Amino acid sequence: MSHIVTIKTELRDHSAVSAACRRLQLPPPIAGTTELFSGQVSGLIVRLPDWTYPVFIDMTTGQVRHDNYNGAWGDQAQLDRLLQANAVGPRRFRHGAE
Repeated sequence: MSHIVTIKTELRDHSAVSAACRRLQLPPPIAGTTELFSGQVSGLIVRLPDWTYPVFIDMTTGQVRHDNYNGAWGDQAQLDRLLQANAVGPRRFRHGAE
């Protein structure tokens, strides 16, 4: 019997998000206000490659908000990479390490 697993990710550590951006060679996150399609939001802003709108992180709630219009305005894989790199934290991977 298969099971559905839901994982809720919360980003609350500015330094961990910054480290994830460095690992992925993204511009550093910026605290400020930005425009999403649905309106303005304030918090930590991360720009992902080829995304129309930036990713917004509410550091108080840990919620990540974005609008990629089901992939038309940005590749979901880019956000997934950011979330995964953030989850790793300060650890470093060696090529071929498991």
